[in-house]
Amino acid sequence: MSVIAEIRIPSTDFELGRILPIEHSTAIELETLVPIGDATVPLFWVYNSAQDSFLETVQRYPSVSNAAVVDVFEDRTLFSIEWEAHHDLLIEGISETGGQILHAAATGTSWEFELRFPSHDALTEFNEHCEDAQINLEVSRVYNPTSGDVGPWFGMTAPQREAITLAVKWGYYNIPRGCTTKELAAELGISDQAVTERLRRAIVSFVRNSTLAPDTEA
Repeated sequence: MSVIAEIRIPSTDFELGRILPIEHSTAIELETLVPIGDATVPLFWVYNSAQDSFLETVQRYPSVSNAAVVDVFEDRTLFSIEWEAHHDLLIEGISETGGQILHAAATGTSWEFELRFPSHDALTEFNEHCEDAQINLEVSRVYNPTSGDVGPWFGMTAPQREAITLAVKWGYYNIPRGCTTKELAAELGISDQAVTERLRRAIVSFVRNSTLAPDTEA
């Protein structure tokens, strides 16, 4: 049975963490990893960033062949970078043990990952790989998903669960509303627009994995 682990890793302990300059933003959230030949192209949201300085810092790294702006919103920017993932011992460890990145985000000096492994043995192998590579990781939670494709929270990531749980507790969906997205944003330490996006994604994940038939498109 597969297993999901939520872990925290210092930004300085792996290549992608060193490449992405968190000091130029308030948060970074991985959108997806797209393998293209020998390179892996991450798409990631950078909140409240200075585009020019962010790109300049990223492009300094020898393993980065290209970095570009994909889309721009008021409080966040979608970036892509082309880089040689085999330089990153963390990504290498995830790949070699059959792991998958379900979610990844950075705030402050660390990254939080939600990783799926095919078994507990694979997770143990990944932990041993990180020890050998001197990657310090803190495991905050390990659990088995309730089905092959959906975790116990209907596919929602930890930040999405946090946002929608707070919204319900504070009466955001009540009539009249018990709070605003600005109040939720202040509590979560992110922007108003980021809260709206997290709530939207949380609702889509919940409905897709709890209500829609398997062959139904959202």
